[in-house]
Amino acid sequence: MNLAVKFSLPVTLALAVAFLAGCATPPPIDWDSRVGHYTYDQALTEFGSPDRQSRLSDGKVVSKWFVQPPVAPRFNSGMSYYGNNGFGAGQTIGSSFNSRMLQLTFDTNGKLTAWSKNNY
Repeated sequence: MNLAVKFSLPVTLALAVAFLAGCATPPPIDWDSRVGHYTYDQALTEFGSPDRQSRLSDGKVVSKWFVQPPVAPRFNSGMSYYGNNGFGAGQTIGSSFNSRMLQLTFDTNGKLTAWSKNNY
């Protein structure tokens, strides 16, 4: 048996396993289990400085993070030929803002009291 054929199956299988392992996504965070235990300092370590923050009249702090970055701006350009009449050209320039906003509310001691995640 040819040496290349002999080793091609294990190499192919190893590459397939490496590819599938690289595509695996981490499990979602169970925020309900973090309520009462998770701190503002832990959130700063995990997500960095919040994108938005406000202090409520009762002293609680509401912090918001974009946890999925916006989709990059897009550019479309196209040309069409219309029979004997010539052609038309057009372009679309715009950006999609497909993000998820994570809102965490912390009490005066910096402990998580509530959370929500919204799609924008």
